[in-house]
Amino acid sequence: MDFGTLRDANFKLLDDAVKDWSTLVKHLETLKKDAEDELHQAANKADWAGVNAQVTKEFIGKTAGEFSDAHAQAATIHKVLDDTRNELKGYHEQLVDAIDSGRKNNLTVIVHEGGFTVTTDVPPEGRARQDKDNQSEITALRDRLQKILDRATESDNSAKTVLKAIADQSKLGFSDVSYADRDSAAEALKRADEMAKLALNPMDLSPREFDRLLRGLEKYGNDDLFAERFATALGPRKTLELWSGINDPHHGNYRLGQERLDKFDDLQRSLGTTLANATQSDSVAMTDWKRTMIDIGDKPLYGSQGGPMGFQVMSNLMRTGDYDDQFLKDYGTRLMETERKLTGNGEHGNRAWQPGTSPWLNRIGEDSGADPLTGYLKGLSNSPDAATDFFNQEFIGKDDKNNPFARDTDGDGKNGKVGLSNFQYLFEEREWPRETDLEGHDLHTGKNNLALALEAATTGHPAGEMPGPDTPAHNREQARLMESLVASIADDPERLTMSGYMSDSIGQITSEYLPDINRSMTDVIRDPESEKWQEVEKLYPIEGAEAKLDHISVSKLLFAVGQNPEGYAAVEVGQKAYMGKLFDHHLNADLPAGHRLTNNGELLLSQIAGRSGEVSGTLALGAQESIGETASNKDKEYEHSVAQKKNLISGTVGTAVGVGTSFVATPWIGATAGGGAGTVTSMVIESVFKDAEGHALEDAASTGGQYWQDGLVRNQTITEDAAREAADRYDTVDKTDAGLIARDAAEQGYLNARAILQGQAPGSTKTFS
Repeated sequence: MDFGTLRDANFKLLDDAVKDWSTLVKHLETLKKDAEDELHQAANKADWAGVNAQVTKEFIGKTAGEFSDAHAQAATIHKVLDDTRNELKGYHEQLVDAIDSGRKNNLTVIVHEGGFTVTTDVPPEGRARQDKDNQSEITALRDRLQKILDRATESDNSAKTVLKAIADQSKLGFSDVSYADRDSAAEALKRADEMAKLALNPMDLSPREFDRLLRGLEKYGNDDLFAERFATALGPRKTLELWSGINDPHHGNYRLGQERLDKFDDLQRSLGTTLANATQSDSVAMTDWKRTMIDIGDKPLYGSQGGPMGFQVMSNLMRTGDYDDQFLKDYGTRLMETERKLTGNGEHGNRAWQPGTSPWLNRIGEDSGADPLTGYLKGLSNSPDAATDFFNQEFIGKDDKNNPFARDTDGDGKNGKVGLSNFQYLFEEREWPRETDLEGHDLHTGKNNLALALEAATTGHPAGEMPGPDTPAHNREQARLMESLVASIADDPERLTMSGYMSDSIGQITSEYLPDINRSMTDVIRDPESEKWQEVEKLYPIEGAEAKLDHISVSKLLFAVGQNPEGYAAVEVGQKAYMGKLFDHHLNADLPAGHRLTNNGELLLSQIAGRSGEVSGTLALGAQESIGETASNKDKEYEHSVAQKKNLISGTVGTAVGVGTSFVATPWIGATAGGGAGTVTSMVIESVFKDAEGHALEDAASTGGQYWQDGLVRNQTITEDAAREAADRYDTVDKTDAGLIARDAAEQGYLNARAILQGQAPGSTKTFS
């Protein structure tokens, strides 16, 4: 800060700027509220279909989010300017007061280029002697003025640093940085520099410094400015050397391994979260960081001295946090290029990424972290858009040189070369590195993370979460991936049944495509011009893109999913909820004419109940296969898994069972679209949970056949009750007739499941055997 600038400062322009930003913040607050209440919430209730469902609704949600981000950023900028203005005014007053105080003691301040001089207020010819006599007073005033000037400079530079960091966060749009004042933002940047300095030399890191680093990352890891500054100050290679060095007894810090091993998992989580947050920044330095991190991914960390590959280290830091989508896409592309090089285009296993080929790089869970795809796929499970893009990318083309994959694709008994997507390679062909736990049991972390990433990729929300009003309708790429998943399992069900640990995710995926599945069970040819297909579209309305599935493939999927209790529960509860939603939708007398399929309520009940029964029957056949012919308590695992779904309820049944609040695309239903209290859907789900809880407490063991037979009776009862409730609630069909019609249709649908799996026509089985 220049002395003359602070002394002669006119704060009008800065005052005007602070006032303008204050006004802007107020306007943005209003716009934010309007965008949320009038745009976003209205969009969630609107009747979207086709492209509108896929694009417009999501666009409005993101636009509303931009208003929120703009408000947060503007509010922070206003606070920074306000704090800085007030401080500089204070320093200006202190400086003027100090100069006046010196003048009263016959001291004067002479300003010159590069600084200032304090001297006595006497003619030049006598100044030297007078200065010598008043040296202590001169020195005191000089130090006082310099201290004020230093503080003003620090305040000014702090504001400049913070404002630049905020502006650099987002190249387009707004960042969501939010700070209470300038000092808290400046403190975050200061701590980032300190933590990066600590992390530069992991081999010299003492246990106390490790603790300090861990505390810093845990406290500030979700802070946008801290994360970007820490990552860029440390740099890509040093980031990898930090995590590898801490874990590698040969190149690392032996003492930390002795005294802080139990904290390594905490550091992995907090470091991963910090780096994920940093990748969201568009700053020039962070853009270079991301590019360099990918470039060094396929190279040994220590060059000619070997060490793990960059991908092996970085992927383990992707297990936590929400990484930037584009970074994940670019990273995944290069990662799969490396996989092709190391496996002969997938012809053999990846010998370079086997356990024991690198230090123990994963401290979250039991796998060693040697296979970078394991950590990367976990990262994708938090980033749906990147996951969809990754799985649909080509792994190898049909006509690529040295393509090792050949299949009989036309049934002529001859194999021909085929191209594979990343999904097909990883789900169907890859030789996953074998790992065991300390007791010698096989670990399947990589394939389990594959299932989690597929869950995110097909549903549009992070794995483990449930869809809500902001979850976009399925787009064409997600639906295409679902088509590939169903076809793959139908082609070889053991791809799922021999990896049952994947079934919870595959079950959740299936539950979120129930409209598509129910459509496929009609066996009507998909012809937009066909009246019959138009009826199917009305009977099972879909927002967004439809996954075009075939009946027999869907049956094989359901049969495979049903062999796992968690997969079974996800789909069974979801289908019952969907049945209730369809009853609420189609039997409501207020349904607009454009949405109405027919006024024949009995026909609607029969169609809905019949296909719902078939879904439940096919799942139950899977359960029968799993439970077996010997009486056991395995059936209790199924009942317990269904009952556990009740714990996921939060607000609406739709959210709880994973079918989303707009699962039936009719906004006029209002609260009932989410299965709220008092709807047919809520009654159905309550019955399902109550029934499962009761059976879970029974002492008697069951065979698989008994479980399937019991399921038939339960399905009939729940469907009959739901139909009666709908008839009573909407008064569009006779209550008694409704119950009987739905019960009979549910029974036949349940029985049809066995016939279809055995290759027979629906309706060929009339009784249980």
